[in-house]
Order: sequence, then C-alpha cells, then structure tokens
Amino acid sequence: MTPVERFALAWSRSVHDASYVLLPSGERDAFFLDLTERIVAALTAERFDPAVGYRVGVDLASTEEIAPEALGRTITELSTRLLSTLDLSGVVSRDRLTALVEALAMGYATALHDYTLDRQEAVRRADITARSEAELALRRSEERLRHAALHDSHTGLPNRVQLTQWLGELRTDPAGPTRFGVCLIGLDRFHSVNNSLGYAAGDRLLTAVAERLAHLPDSVACHLGGDEFALLLRGTSEPEDAIKSADRALAALRTPFEVDGHELPMSASAGVVEQAVSDGDPVDALRAAAMALHWAKVDGRDRWRFFDERRNASAVARYRLSAEMPAALARREFGLAYQPMVDLATGKVVGVESLARWDHPELGQLGPDRFITLAEDSGFILPLGMHLLEMACRQAVRWHGEDTEPPFVSVNLAARQLCHPGLAAEVAAVLDRVGLPPHRLQLEITEHAAMTAEAEAIDNVRALAGMAVRVALDDFGTGYCGLSYLRNLPVHAIKLAGTFVAGLDGNGPASRTDEAVLAALIHLGHTLRLTVTAEGIESEHQRSRLLALGCDVGQGWLLGRPTTADKLFT
Repeated sequence: MTPVERFALAWSRSVHDASYVLLPSGERDAFFLDLTERIVAALTAERFDPAVGYRVGVDLASTEEIAPEALGRTITELSTRLLSTLDLSGVVSRDRLTALVEALAMGYATALHDYTLDRQEAVRRADITARSEAELALRRSEERLRHAALHDSHTGLPNRVQLTQWLGELRTDPAGPTRFGVCLIGLDRFHSVNNSLGYAAGDRLLTAVAERLAHLPDSVACHLGGDEFALLLRGTSEPEDAIKSADRALAALRTPFEVDGHELPMSASAGVVEQAVSDGDPVDALRAAAMALHWAKVDGRDRWRFFDERRNASAVARYRLSAEMPAALARREFGLAYQPMVDLATGKVVGVESLARWDHPELGQLGPDRFITLAEDSGFILPLGMHLLEMACRQAVRWHGEDTEPPFVSVNLAARQLCHPGLAAEVAAVLDRVGLPPHRLQLEITEHAAMTAEAEAIDNVRALAGMAVRVALDDFGTGYCGLSYLRNLPVHAIKLAGTFVAGLDGNGPASRTDEAVLAALIHLGHTLRLTVTAEGIESEHQRSRLLALGCDVGQGWLLGRPTTADKLFT
C-alpha cells in the first residue's frame, strides 16, 4: 500500500466514524483516495492553486449525509498527518497546506449553504471547532518537529544543529558565560562493531555511550552523528576545566559495554577547545575541536589533544601544499636529484638513486620529506610517481648512450604505488616508451611496505622481477621481515639502513653491536644471493669497515652528494 493510499484509507475511516456516508465501503475508500490524490497534486504542483481545496470541500459536502464533525476530522487529518504520512515535511510549505485546508473548509461550507441554513450554521460551528483543534494540533506538531530537528532520534541527545545554535547564542546572550569549552569525542574503531555484530548492535552501543556521557557532570552531551559525540561546557574558567571533562569522558568509555550478550571493550579519542567567548566565533570552536580530535586519532587514539594554533597552522600549510601538487605537476615543477651508488671494491659508480625534488615558486626547492607523504595521503603519488619514474628512465637512457657500462637508475616506490593494480603494466609502458632496458632500472620498496603488502602488491613485485626489473628492499634491518618471507620475495638487493652505518664511527659496545648487526645482515644478503648496499656512508672509516665486512655497494655523502644529472659524473 502506498503512502497516499494509506492516508486516504485513514481519512476515509476517520470521516466514516463521525458520520454516515451513503456509499459502500469500497466506493467510499475510492472516493477519499481521489480526494487525497487531488490534494497531493495541488500541494506539490509548481504553481500552487488553493482553489483545488475549495473544490475538494464541495465534493466532500456533496455526499449529503456527511455530518459537520467530519469536516473537523478532515482538517485534523490533513493538518497533522498528511505531510508526515507522505514524507512531505520540509518539502511542502506548511503555508500551502494551511491555505488549502482553509479553501477546503470554505468550499464545504458554501456547498452546505445550498442545502439549509441550519446545516450551514452547523458547518460554521464545526469549522470553528475544527480550526481550533487544528491550530492546537499544529502547535503540538510544530513542537514535536522542533524537538526532532534539534535532537538525535536514536540517542535522544541534542544534535549538531542544536549544539551549533547554542554556540552561536553565546555571543548574543549578554547574561551568558564569558568562557566555554567544547570536547569532541570520537569512538575508536567503532566500525569494527558494525562489521562484526551488525548495525543494530552498533546502534545499541551508541545509545549506551550516550547514556554514560549524559551523566557526566558540568557538561551537556550531544550526539553529532555516527560515532561522534560532543560535550559543551558553559562557564569554564581555564583550559584545565575542559581537559578534566575530556579525561572523565574517556575514562567513562573505557569500561566495557554489554551489547547483545557481548562484552565490548571500547576506547575513544577527544579534541578539546577552551576559550573566551570574545576570542572569535564560538561556532568555529567546533571546527577546532574536530582538528584536535584528528590529532588524537593520528597520535595513537585513546587520548585527548588540546587545540594548538601552531600545530593547526602547520596542518593548514601541509594541506595547501598538498592541494598545489596537481597544478605543480602540470607546470613541471617536480624534478630529480641523483646520488651515486658506488662499488666499494672498485670505486666505480654502478647505480644512481633518483631523489624527488619540488622547485616550489615560493618555498624554494623542497626535498621528498616535505611532500611525498602528502602525495601518498592524497593518492596523488600515483601520477606523480609515474612522472618521476619516466624522468629517471629518460635520464638513464642518456647515460646508457654515453658509457659502455652505464649505471642503473634506482627509483623509490611508495606503498600505495606498490599496491596499484596497474603498476607492472605502467612500468613496462614507460620502459618501452623511453627505450631503457629493464635491467637498467631498480625499484626500491621499504621493508615495511613489503612486509605489510597485500597479495596484489606481491604479484606486482613478481611481475616486475619477471620483466628483469631490479627490485631492492630499502631500509633493511629496521623492520621485522621474516627470513622465509624474504626468501620467497623476488628481490635482487637489500639496502642497509644508515642508522647502523652511523654506529661504526664509535668505540663503545653500541658501535660493536652495530658492526655485528651489519655483518649478520651482509652475510644474510649474500646467502640469499642479493646485492648488499649500505646507505649513509659519511666517513672513510665507515667505508673501509663496510668493505672489510664484504658489503658490495655504498651510498652516502662521502661517495657523492645528491646533485643534478649533468654534474653527477663531472
């Protein structure tokens, strides 16, 4: 049954209860369905015509045996139930409905006037009564709608709209507090409850969370939607007041919840703001608290973070830098520096690592530490990475034409690139386009990226190795890569982290430990028939010790600093 049919049936029965309509039940229901469809069509028409209500009123009165009380039932039904039953609240203007109901009453009264003056008077009295009842019902309905608009339907707590109104009123209320605080709370890993126990269990968990937060002292709890809640503190005296409230909230949520027979241990993170009302628009405090909540999540969850303007300025700068990347790529602002990789035994340059650079028009030349992570977070690393890869391969082709034993070029791959389904095909296309033999290209992936790689990433590594592209594990020794995992991964080289190399310059136990670790890693690499490269060589002592340990290739400032391609071999 459609909403229109359901309302028409309810209207028909309501009128029938108040009078005797000289129609069989089937015809009566069809009669009221026709009236309902005409009313709905008039309400939703682009050009509103209240005269439709007048004609409906005339038709309603034409049944003759209908009693005056039925008009009151009609007006009540139309005024209080029509919009909600047909889900037109907020879509159809209530002014239209009021005008249409008034026209209906007028048409009904006019029609009855043709029958008898007594009936006309009865209709008038019924109209007055119905109007009073409708107005009362309308006021009650508006109160219910206002409450629904300002409160979360599930938890019953004030919602984001209400909280925003309260924050806006802080500046306009002369008798209001001079300081306030906002604590924005986000449940940690709430999605796992929905995924494992279902959304109904998740809803019951949110209700339980709301109940605990609502009982916290000195604050008003709100549910902003999803797993986000907020505490509003009026009349704080210092930041510590808001921080204590955040501590109480997080402590209250650490006690496990009982949901559908399951004990659910939970934690939450919070962003905290406390300020004077005069320190700017209080509504902006909600945005600041959201930023602080994000920091709490990034910093490890189950903690609060107080909004820090300096940290926010840094985050804004990072966001702006991230947003500038697509245009910067189009303007060809991204380029490469090159650092030699030297055979420790012969001193010959056997490889060159390409290092990303951004010639920013305002900030100058930026190293990869300033923008690669931003590119990964935004997903821009995919087009940027392929652009830099092609630049490196084109440069390697030029070296290939100048040397009978040209060095290979080594390019870093981000974790997101490694998991990209089309990686191997795109690399093959680049090599084919620039004319570089696959064995002259080395792709570096971090040990952590390899260890946490999904099946698709491992397939990419195998496909690249199958094309004769060299694959190296960067920062080797800093992670927890299992031997069996390394044995089955088709890599050609490992690059030892510079932190171990730096320890070779010391004389104490730590230095001897670093040397022992390097010796073990080099032996492991050779056992697996891998080329071993040591990064971060800055002293002759480090170079000689690595050579004595059997390390194959070295890289670092002692052997060559990053420079432009034209200066690399000069």
